[in-house]
Amino acid sequence: MIKRTLLFSSAVYISTRHEQLIIQTKGSDETHQIPIEDVGLLLMEHPEGMISQEAVSKLLANNSAVIYCDAQHLPVGMLLPLDGNTLQQQRFSAQISASIPLKKQLWQQTIIAKIKNQAILLDQSGKYSLPMWYKAKQVKTDDSSNEEAQAARHYWSEIFSPIQFTRERFGFNPNNLLNYGYAILRASVARALVGSGLLPTFGIHHHNKYNAYCLADDIMEPYRPFVDWIVLGIVKEDEMGNYELDKEVKKKLLGLLTVDVEINGHRSPLMLALSQTTASLVRCFEGENKEIMYPKFII
Repeated sequence: MIKRTLLFSSAVYISTRHEQLIIQTKGSDETHQIPIEDVGLLLMEHPEGMISQEAVSKLLANNSAVIYCDAQHLPVGMLLPLDGNTLQQQRFSAQISASIPLKKQLWQQTIIAKIKNQAILLDQSGKYSLPMWYKAKQVKTDDSSNEEAQAARHYWSEIFSPIQFTRERFGFNPNNLLNYGYAILRASVARALVGSGLLPTFGIHHHNKYNAYCLADDIMEPYRPFVDWIVLGIVKEDEMGNYELDKEVKKKLLGLLTVDVEINGHRSPLMLALSQTTASLVRCFEGENKEIMYPKFII
């Protein structure tokens, strides 16, 4: 079942009763009810929004991610369940004891999948993609020659052309739209990892000691082009070139999780594909498989 993504941009109070979220908008007596089991992600955006401890506890027990936003309305923090899978201890052990050669091979697969998806997006957008296909073939174990960065230079110079664009986290718009979409994707990947009994902290490549989501940052890489595709559509529609992160734009970016992807030869909503990817990663850690199951970009 595809879980719902809820965004609260107004001052609300969220409580719970009979396994339902009870949502009341400030200054109104009207309430709305949503089954907790239907919720995958819940974003608290308004600074005056409140959610009860009981509601948070029940959401976490449901393996839902609760995300808080900062003054700029961008995701800044996330709550995830501590107990997301019945085989958690076994899978933690397999993850932590994974060999360095295995991690290097998994990172190679990850970067190849990312570059290929970027190339397909360029192809389907009528942009020049040949260097991307070449770079995908050159990726070595652990991407020791850094083909990812070389491919990225071409990709970002092409994807929004004829707009002059440089991908920088704090750069000019539409970097803001990309940041928002990637934050939603990162939270969704972390949720899927926990649901598969893995620790989002211990990555196969990323290892910053201050980063609690290193593995999520690894696994989200081949999924990034799906965010880029949505942002590209928003940019094409914005004739004024403002690329503001307004309510309508956020709605489009939050629709990321229901976008169809092709994985293992079948079409599947992105949120369900994430679970297939993380489950395949478990099998790699446990020695049952040698390849992570990643999606192929389709429109």
